Amino acid sequence: MHISEGVLSAPVLIAGAVLTAGGLVAGLRSIRSEDIPKASILSAVFFVASLIHVNIGPSSTHLVLNGLIGVIMGIGAFPVIFLGLLLQGLLFSFGGMTTLGINTFNMAAPAVLFGFLLRPFINSKSLAVSTIASMLGGSLPVLTSALLVALSLFLTGEQFLAVAYEVIIGNLPVVIIEAFVVMFCIRFLKKVRPEVLEPQLEQFPQAA
Repeated sequence: MHISEGVLSAPVLIAGAVLTAGGLVAGLRSIRSEDIPKASILSAVFFVASLIHVNIGPSSTHLVLNGLIGVIMGIGAFPVIFLGLLLQGLLFSFGGMTTLGINTFNMAAPAVLFGFLLRPFINSKSLAVSTIASMLGGSLPVLTSALLVALSLFLTGEQFLAVAYEVIIGNLPVVIIEAFVVMFCIRFLKKVRPEVLEPQLEQFPQAA
């Protein structure tokens, strides 16, 4: 999911930077002092999980776990994912500084969206409902992120259309894998630390 330096057009890069800046401001405001250890652990998990990657043209596929981050952190997923991507860019040259904004948005926005939509079902007392919602919470953010990466490439130029298709197809196995990984993680958290999954209104966008 990392888009490399020198690939995207300036308008796409600027739009990604602006959208991510807004997400960072809202996300940082939502993180309380007692949430910092949790956010740090999730950022570390994201950092390590996405270190193992397979290149697909100017992008790559790897475990993302943005769905799990979105369920737990809400809008706080923006700074959590931003920090992980920043360290990857500085230490391993994954992605880059100019693409940091669009890469963050492509991974964090779906995390926040589906975390907001699915969290009530994940916390359901019905095991079947919770399991299905957890699997969707793992798979849909990854699939949507892949679609956003493909869209970013396509908006840069039609010459990237073939690569955009490759990004989507290449991430389909990850979509399936993350459905089960996130489901098991959430089931474990519900047993040992259910308070981690309790809703905190400041972590999610509030309806008008």
